Amino acid sequence: MKNRRAPDIADPPVPPLLPPPPLPPGEPMAAMDAAWLRLDTPTSRMVIVSLLMLRPSITLAALRAQVEARLLRHDRFRQRVVDEAPGPRWEEDPAFDLGRHVQAETLPRRRAQSLEAALKARVADLAAEPLDPAHPLWAMHLVEAYDGGSALIVRVHHCIADGLALIAVILSITDGGALPVSAARVPPGGAEGEGWTDAFLKPISDWTVRALQDRASRAGQPQGGKGSKDGKASKDGKASKGSKGAPPAGDDGSAAAAEFLSAQMASDIAALAIVEDDSPTRLKGRPGRTKRVAWGHGVPLDAVQAVGKSLGVSVNDVLMSCVAGAIGAYLRAHGDDTRGQEIRAMVPVNLRPMEDAWQLGNRFGVVPLVLPIGLSNPVQRLYAVHSRMKALKSSLQPVLAFGLMAAAGLLRPEQQRLLNDFQRKATAVMTNVPGPSAPLQFCGAQVERVMFWVPQSGDVGVGVSLLTYAGQVQFGLLTDAGLCPDPQAIVDAFEPEFQQLLTLALMLPWEAGA
Repeated sequence: MKNRRAPDIADPPVPPLLPPPPLPPGEPMAAMDAAWLRLDTPTSRMVIVSLLMLRPSITLAALRAQVEARLLRHDRFRQRVVDEAPGPRWEEDPAFDLGRHVQAETLPRRRAQSLEAALKARVADLAAEPLDPAHPLWAMHLVEAYDGGSALIVRVHHCIADGLALIAVILSITDGGALPVSAARVPPGGAEGEGWTDAFLKPISDWTVRALQDRASRAGQPQGGKGSKDGKASKDGKASKGSKGAPPAGDDGSAAAAEFLSAQMASDIAALAIVEDDSPTRLKGRPGRTKRVAWGHGVPLDAVQAVGKSLGVSVNDVLMSCVAGAIGAYLRAHGDDTRGQEIRAMVPVNLRPMEDAWQLGNRFGVVPLVLPIGLSNPVQRLYAVHSRMKALKSSLQPVLAFGLMAAAGLLRPEQQRLLNDFQRKATAVMTNVPGPSAPLQFCGAQVERVMFWVPQSGDVGVGVSLLTYAGQVQFGLLTDAGLCPDPQAIVDAFEPEFQQLLTLALMLPWEAGA
């Protein structure tokens, strides 16, 4: 009997390799946030940079544990941006690695360079460095050993949040910071999911109501079908148009409100459209890729409040007047004639309720504030700033600017000239963010100082940042190295400008019993 050959035992078929399951389609990016994504260029990175000075020092392990437990509860810090034809969208990063975003580093330091100068140089380098577009657009750099403590540099792209929202997030990740229950995910239709038309129209209602009430209060004209208690005439002694007597029955003042809104909007659209270019100072020009960073020691908030109260102006008026004085002093020190010169600063105006500040995204408009840098008299300059700020507060320009930027965010990148033309009318971006009144604790260390720097778009080469923290007003600058190579000189001129106003305020007569 012949031996039969055993049949070959074939290996089981190997299933073909299947591609990984597709990621969920993701959430479309809000138009206002997309505008900031589009504005990012090699010469102007749309990244908000902040610096926390901690004492004693903290470790990288403690920082990563804190970030993982608290910061990553916000979706945006786990999501990357996918920018495709329909528009950018947020999606979970399949290769998310916390170690990529939170790193320790040794501070580079040249021979004879001070420790603070080395830190400023490192912050400036990071302000010009792009974030990796393949992963979530944020990073933390921990200098573990710095002057007996640690220095934490945080970079977050402006498309994730504005300055007010980021301050709220920083508060939430500190030791004992309250994190809202819904912070991990905003419900559909919430602040992040709103269409830009809703976000545009809602603030208009609030601003219009306030403006109408203010105008009616000053003019003493009837509102809502009822006569005025005062019966006072308008500023020019005549009744305003459409305000004679009560509105028609059942109208409830809607016709007057619509007329006022239409007139105010037409006036503010014209004001935005015909804005002239700034005075041609050395601070204005085409920026390059190298940046400079500066900060000062800060001034006491209670002293600023005392000056404002004594002179009948707001804290913002005092601070912005001092910034204008410092810039003017810097230009004159370089031999420039500033007589009659003015520059324009784009000032952000918050358009969200303060209780919603923790929600990410960008919800602000801007107003073009003219700074009288040619006025060397500190009191004259203060009241000039006060007058201009008062006029801007009753305008719709912040809301209109919000709508302009949101509409531009829907455009393709090659159509972004609209945004650049809008920004070209200014020399600086100036923002003032209120921070916590008491010192914070982070990873067991005290946060001794918090500073941040705002990005500039287009041909704007100067970013002015004012932050109130633990009773101190911190003043910082981020500038283009070619346009303003020594921003520290402007920062150093800020406190003397404030001291002049403080001295004048102290010389005023005290009220009886004060």
